[in-house]
Amino acid sequence: MSHSPITCHVLDASRGTPASGIRVQLECLSLAEAVSDGLTIRSTNEDGRCTDLLSSGSRLSPGVYKMTFFTEDYFKVIGIEAFYPLVEITFNRVDSDQHYHIPLLLSPYSYTTYRGS
Repeated sequence: MSHSPITCHVLDASRGTPASGIRVQLECLSLAEAVSDGLTIRSTNEDGRCTDLLSSGSRLSPGVYKMTFFTEDYFKVIGIEAFYPLVEITFNRVDSDQHYHIPLLLSPYSYTTYRGS
């Protein structure tokens, strides 16, 4: 199965379940000019994954990218006030031939991320 060159997975650590329905925005940043190019907005599926941020086979240049997770709406749906209404993860894409996976472990008062595979 072929995926977008950049994917993500969101798990609700406080409930032990995938976090479905979270809007995810991907941007390419130009730090020298302090501008961004909005690439796409998608939502996580029932498994908390977003594998279609970009079409399969898309080629992205190396650079600085930002993934924004709009978590406030997710927490509202499950009846929890969000301390972090959104989570922004900025990362450096060095190798355009590699797949970049951004996992997010989420709870109402904390979050963790790392470079996934």
